Amino acid sequence: MNIVTARGPAKSSLSLPNILTYARIAAIPVVVGCIYVQAIMDGPLWLRWVALAVFIAAGVTDFLDGYYARIWDQHSAFGRMLDPIADKLLVASCLLMLAADGIIHGWTLWAAIVILCREILVSGLREYLAALRVSVPVTKLAKWKTTIQLVAIGFLLAGEAGDQVIPITTQTGLLLLWISAIFTIYTGWDYFRAGIHHLIEEDEA
Repeated sequence: MNIVTARGPAKSSLSLPNILTYARIAAIPVVVGCIYVQAIMDGPLWLRWVALAVFIAAGVTDFLDGYYARIWDQHSAFGRMLDPIADKLLVASCLLMLAADGIIHGWTLWAAIVILCREILVSGLREYLAALRVSVPVTKLAKWKTTIQLVAIGFLLAGEAGDQVIPITTQTGLLLLWISAIFTIYTGWDYFRAGIHHLIEEDEA
């Protein structure tokens, strides 16, 4: 993994890519609220479909903000900081709510714990390296991990409502969550190794 120095011009925090990122953060209480009302307060199953629809829309904004930032040259330090935070907030909130719901339970809780711990580790590492004006590029494998993770959460959000349409919806989501956890361990180690390599170079300089 290469480590590159990040220097770029300041851009507006109200650019379209950043607005899409704000929308992803705003989607979190809607998704969590729908699952809470349905699972904890015994609400109607259609709320799970609402949660899934909002979650999918939030996932689409994750693609669009990067797309528009590239084609309109609207990359910004603020956007680079906020985008991964929005992703982690969405994933962490959904995993915690699904654990409270009981869909993620037993041994599968370990998969969720691995994912959450990796996100905290990488966030701390990125924060430290950012102070040194160093960025760690996202690898293709990390992007695949994120994709599988989001798909897994989507299946689990559908949960019981999805099982009524396709009986293996929940089990598919749990399987994908485990696959995501395995990828998470590998990519987390990759980031950690890159950070350690940089620290060694700093000490030897």
